[in-house]
Amino acid sequence: MKNSRTVAAKAGFSGEFGMAYTRRTDSEPGTPVVVVAAQDSAGKSRPANQLWRWASVTKQVVAVLIMQEVAAGRIDLDAPVARYLPQFASPNASKMTVRQLLRHQSGLPNPDDTPAGADGVPEFYRPSSTTEPLAYCAGPVRGEPGGNWAYNNCDYIVAAALLETVTGTKWADLVKTRIAAPFSLTTLAAFPADQPTMPGFVATKPEPAYALERFGGAGALYGSMSDLLKFDLALQQGKLVPAPELAQMWDGKPELGSIALGQWSFTAPLNGCSAPVRIIERRGAIGGVQVRNIILPNLGIAAALFTDRAEFEFGEIWQGRGFSYDILSLAACPQGAS
Repeated sequence: MKNSRTVAAKAGFSGEFGMAYTRRTDSEPGTPVVVVAAQDSAGKSRPANQLWRWASVTKQVVAVLIMQEVAAGRIDLDAPVARYLPQFASPNASKMTVRQLLRHQSGLPNPDDTPAGADGVPEFYRPSSTTEPLAYCAGPVRGEPGGNWAYNNCDYIVAAALLETVTGTKWADLVKTRIAAPFSLTTLAAFPADQPTMPGFVATKPEPAYALERFGGAGALYGSMSDLLKFDLALQQGKLVPAPELAQMWDGKPELGSIALGQWSFTAPLNGCSAPVRIIERRGAIGGVQVRNIILPNLGIAAALFTDRAEFEFGEIWQGRGFSYDILSLAACPQGAS
């Protein structure tokens, strides 16, 4: 972690970074080890394990809940969304499959495209908004299902509604009962929050106000760094989703930019590793907060990063450059610190 602090200070990183793995010994065969550090952009330490918005890591969690239903035989990924959500009146509802919904191939409208105010916040996410989320997502489509992917928050707002119809339970309650409670993720919850979470900054100024609960299944979860990393360990160890469904969820398509279901899955070389490493990546950003959540399933390692600066550049792992690449090399490779 000392080397990570040096890399973070050099990059001017402001926020938290953490790494996790599972210690296996004869006496403790499955003890999770989670290490978290926090600092400001000058490298000065500050309290770690604060509450952060998980932003679009929420999509990764919702995809896990969907795959649990697939494993139970209650959802077919290649069935039309209309089978499970008949009240959804989109022209694409009977044509797009659940798999296409989770892979952002639905053609649905995007709430980010609603008119923005002077502060840059789209109308859909404003505290004063009266737009009904599912009704908006059932509006004029952007295209036909299938083909190339187009990032879209409506996909996971609809996925959460589909979950609720199939299970008869609110999606946020499913997070509590299926993920938070079994793995003692005591901070994991959905907005609105009953206590403050870490604020973000845009161009060094406090971010504008968002109604974070309006992101729903696309971005409304929050929690600590430690709880995010514990989620990652449980996921990669097959404790949340059985192996066949996990393989489908992590089936990144190279021809579609390696997008899988609720996350990206690809292989890339890291500094100091003798061979390319398989990487599961989920990223997100709302206002002045950004997050990177990374699982290395073949190495049993997870790493996550939160920053409170909208302009911070993480770089691209697959391009072999940037802060994410450097931190991941430190976590995964014996010579990554050299």
